[in-house]
Amino acid sequence: MTFSVPQERKLLTELPGPNSVALQERRLKSVSRGAGTLANIYMDHGSGAILVDVDGNQLIDLGCGIGVTTIGHANEDVAAAASAQASKLTHTLFTVTPYENYVRVAEKLAEITPGDFEKRSILVNSGAEAVENAVKIARKFTGRRAIVALDHAFHGRTNLTMAMTYRPWPERAGMGPFPGEIYSVPVSYPYRDGLSGEEAAAKTIDYIETHIGASEIAAFFVEPIQGDGGIVIPAPGYFTALSEYCTANGIVFVADEIQAGIARTGAWYSIEHHGVVPDLVTTAKGIAGGFPLAAVTGRAEIMDAVQPGGIGGTFGGNPVSTAAALAVFDLIERDNLLEAAQNVERMLWARIGDWAERFDFVGDVRGKGAMFGIEFVLPGTKTPNPEALTFVLKYATTHGVIVLDAGSWDSVMRIMPSVVISEELIDDAASVLEEAFAALAAQVD
Repeated sequence: MTFSVPQERKLLTELPGPNSVALQERRLKSVSRGAGTLANIYMDHGSGAILVDVDGNQLIDLGCGIGVTTIGHANEDVAAAASAQASKLTHTLFTVTPYENYVRVAEKLAEITPGDFEKRSILVNSGAEAVENAVKIARKFTGRRAIVALDHAFHGRTNLTMAMTYRPWPERAGMGPFPGEIYSVPVSYPYRDGLSGEEAAAKTIDYIETHIGASEIAAFFVEPIQGDGGIVIPAPGYFTALSEYCTANGIVFVADEIQAGIARTGAWYSIEHHGVVPDLVTTAKGIAGGFPLAAVTGRAEIMDAVQPGGIGGTFGGNPVSTAAALAVFDLIERDNLLEAAQNVERMLWARIGDWAERFDFVGDVRGKGAMFGIEFVLPGTKTPNPEALTFVLKYATTHGVIVLDAGSWDSVMRIMPSVVISEELIDDAASVLEEAFAALAAQVD
């Protein structure tokens, strides 16, 4: 794979630089403050795992726009496919006059999602829209209304998906009222609960039995790896037990793969690591290399339960976005990016896997593929330490490394690089983060 920007961190100015500062002043006069920003450093272009800001600084991107540019920034094959399609056809609306790209993406999703049964898909614009449609489909199929999600979940920012999202701040504060019949149940969080997968599943199921009732539930939504929740990876056996419970009780089991799917974790979908086949899968973020596209894919009898016209939307499965997605699928297979993600995991474990032993404010390091979380705690405890995370994030961004916050207590640093990142960039970024840790320790002392 070739890159249009050298894959190295290079700082020409302080961050943010003068051009970013000027843009920030303009932004404050025209953009709602509700659209908050992690770092007021404005980007101009990028390639691979490097972003270049408007002042010419080159930053290592360990965030990928929250998991979107898994294949790297401005991939030339994806750009070429989108450009060719844009010059040919940009919109007709599939539900009015359809086109082949939509069908081809649906065929590919049937191939790569878990399960060897007959499948159908619907294409939409965003992860939240995919979740909303999965709710509608499950309710129509089962004739039930209740929806169950896990503690620490993040499913979106629309009214319905906010109700399914766990933490109140900042996503839900002051935004209600929310739809009813949405329930949050305990999740397996190995670092904090110390339970086996089977023990944690029993706790989850007991909560359902005593607070909701299985016969009332249309769908159970799970993130096989919780992203915004803090890269929480439930213990082995947890999802097996929940899936079996759902099957036995006529509940649609939905894997929300919006952040962890499409090659990020070393498999097409992260639920594969748990050996579980869901009834429905939601896909977004990494599917189209930066173009807006999302999907719901699942068992044909569930997906076809909805009447014609019951699901869909104006821009869902847009010709340009679907052309980009087809290029992404080809690229993942051609360049063996599933293996590349597995290699990123090995490199990250080798470079940062001992941080919990080396730094007393790091409670846990966990991850799969190119999706890692570092949980900050008060030394000697498991008490969340959001102040440490804030300090490290600020240090990292001002020194040319973009990392993300996460966790219900804002105490988990999320590392989600492109799977094409080099070992040299991982080492450089980790060195910057270790400098931040040293500065934090000096500040505490």
